[in-house]
Amino acid sequence: MDVSRKLGILVFFGVPAIIGGGIVYAIFHSYIPVFVFEILLIFVAGAFVSK
Repeated sequence: MDVSRKLGILVFFGVPAIIGGGIVYAIFHSYIPVFVFEILLIFVAGAFVSK
C-alpha cells in the first residue's frame, strides 16, 4: 500500500473523529467518552493502515 493511500485512509477516519466526537459529547456531556471514541477510531484506522 503506497503512502497516498495510507494518508487517504487517515483522512477518511478524520471526518468521523470530528463529527462523531461532537455527537458523543452532545449525548454524554463529558470528554471521557469522547476520548474513548477517539482511541477506538485510532485503533481501527491503525489496523487499516498497517495492512
